[in-house]
Amino acid sequence: MGTSSTIEHQTRRLLVALPQPYEEAVTLYEKLVPPVDPAAFAQAGSWNEVLEIAALTAPHGFMCYYRSDIGAAMAGSPSKGRATQYLMGNHTIAERMFRHDPAVMLHAPLRTLVFVGPDGGTTFAVDQPSLMFGSFNDPIVTAVGRELDSLLATLIRLLGGQVPQELIGENE
Repeated sequence: MGTSSTIEHQTRRLLVALPQPYEEAVTLYEKLVPPVDPAAFAQAGSWNEVLEIAALTAPHGFMCYYRSDIGAAMAGSPSKGRATQYLMGNHTIAERMFRHDPAVMLHAPLRTLVFVGPDGGTTFAVDQPSLMFGSFNDPIVTAVGRELDSLLATLIRLLGGQVPQELIGENE
């Protein structure tokens, strides 16, 4: 029987204004974060081959594992918002944490959202990886969380957003 415990941890939600209209932002995000190809990974003959496929598939570090058009799901409701939710990550990066604590998969892949805010502008939202993974109190897991902060900062720049100071910190 396993051990039960309760762990409280801090999170920081990053809300980044994007310069383009919603549809353009979604298109750009999906270009920068391409869909994972499970068949390609399943055919890999070794972990090194998996790493090579991931590097080719995710040139900016992330792949999309799930996509949901929230607006379409809300069709017929009083809500008129526009939003697309994603699970974005890289299982070859997650594996470096998983081997130390399988519970890290609570936060991997990262949940992200591109949406139209109340002001009509497009926003990219994500919780800061280093805080989520830092809660596992393992220096290796925490270091990978900081690496994810850096990859996230690059993605935000590529999306045309201003990188939040909290992501820059020690990473640059």
